Amino acid sequence: MPWWDLRSLTRLKNFSGLFQNKMQEVQLGSHTVRSHGMTVARTHMHDWVILMLLGLIVVILNVIHPFYRFVGKDMMTDLKYPLKSNTVPFWAVPMYAVALPIAIFLVVYFRRRDVYDLHHAILGLLFSVLITGVITDAIKDAVGRPRPDFFWRCFPDGKDVYDQLGNVVCHGKKSVIKEGHKSFPSGHTSWSFAGLGFLSLYLSGKIKVFDRKGHVAKLCIVFLPLLFASLVGVSRIDDYWHHWEDVFAGGLLGFIVATFCYLQFFPPPYHAQGWGPYAYFQVLEESRSVTQAATIVNGCNPEARVENQEDETSIHGCMGLALAHNSGSALEELESGR
Repeated sequence: MPWWDLRSLTRLKNFSGLFQNKMQEVQLGSHTVRSHGMTVARTHMHDWVILMLLGLIVVILNVIHPFYRFVGKDMMTDLKYPLKSNTVPFWAVPMYAVALPIAIFLVVYFRRRDVYDLHHAILGLLFSVLITGVITDAIKDAVGRPRPDFFWRCFPDGKDVYDQLGNVVCHGKKSVIKEGHKSFPSGHTSWSFAGLGFLSLYLSGKIKVFDRKGHVAKLCIVFLPLLFASLVGVSRIDDYWHHWEDVFAGGLLGFIVATFCYLQFFPPPYHAQGWGPYAYFQVLEESRSVTQAATIVNGCNPEARVENQEDETSIHGCMGLALAHNSGSALEELESGR
């Protein structure tokens, strides 16, 4: 192969790499909420319907009564801890497990202008917390494990009463007793790890924690949401609302669901494309294919061939036509990928 053919191939390769990088930059800011928001939402209409059904199921599971497990007098040793208020109130859970991650997603969106990333992050987060909520509440109602402070929920005056079979005869407030049979697993912990665990995976992909460059400081950002979720779980034990097994099971459940939901929309954080959603790269590939096809069609016309013959070393849209007349072998190598 003549030396000028090799030079042309090198220039073509450099041009191709520059074109791909430029296309990625252009595509990154070309899909906004205003331009593609409704299209993306309509594409995932069924997902949003299922999401609303999951929310309805969570409400129903909180209304129905849990299983009232047998609680004998000899079991009260581990259920006589004081009745305390919540360090982390119920209303605060959706604030830090849902609202905080969405706020961070919005910040990323205003920097990248990628509606696919914003939509899929919010959808994945909501699926993570609601699937976790359904599983958690279903297990709570089915198991009916008493909380560590069950004695004072059942007997607020401290006078315990039992029936002929040795089971408790509670005379406390019904709603308080009902809540006392929902110890396993911890809802605070499962929701915390479902929301903040999803956020941790999202951040690890965005800041490229696993890029093999040794920036260990990035791990501090990734571990921070998980640390906060762990402290919420510890507070549930300190408040005597849960046994340690409840917190452990809740945290494990929430993080597993968060991982599954995250991987539905994003590559693994250690992947080379872990910084963006699958949908973004699919649209980018489709746009790149259309652009390259149009370039080839526009370059492979008779007038373009005449220009290529006049200037053998020029580079046009049709790859290979810019080579010399005797470069048939170079064309075959180029088409075969060599």
